[in-house]
Amino acid sequence: MRRRPGLVPLALIALSALGCGKKAEPVVDVPTSNPPAPAPVPPPPAPATNPTDPNAEAARVTAAVRAELGNVIHFDYDQDAIKPEDRPILDRKAAILQANASLRIRISGHADDRGSDEYNLVLGNKRALAAKRYLESKGIAASRIDVASFGEERPADPGQNETSWAMNRRDEFEIIAGGERLVQPR
Repeated sequence: MRRRPGLVPLALIALSALGCGKKAEPVVDVPTSNPPAPAPVPPPPAPATNPTDPNAEAARVTAAVRAELGNVIHFDYDQDAIKPEDRPILDRKAAILQANASLRIRISGHADDRGSDEYNLVLGNKRALAAKRYLESKGIAASRIDVASFGEERPADPGQNETSWAMNRRDEFEIIAGGERLVQPR
């Protein structure tokens, strides 16, 4: 076998070049933190409304006044006297009626289901008339207030316990005319 003189020195140079290289740095596990969560996407902006839009404001006021007129008052068992805690509710209704001259309401009297149908219809009527008289005493014309009685026919709560019966002994107030555009009392 014949030796090639140039091959051995070339191999030695290649090996020495590999051996003289920089030592490899040890691999260190660097703890990686989770990337920060993306910022929450803000909700879309509310539809642009013009706070000075008179129609939107009038609709808001009308809805608020209607809701206030819808507040019911309650009565004690077998009674038609206005309770002291219900007088402020009726006072507010009187103020609303005074501020809205074309407004007419109906007061519906209700009873719980204890007693005869006939008795409860009469009692419901007495309760509606009591609220009407109270509003009249505050300066509201009788012609602007209708009364009706449903006795025990339309319970607010069908239960058969004192809590349910107390909810059913009530007067409800309903707008029957002039409620298209209402104003708050001053």
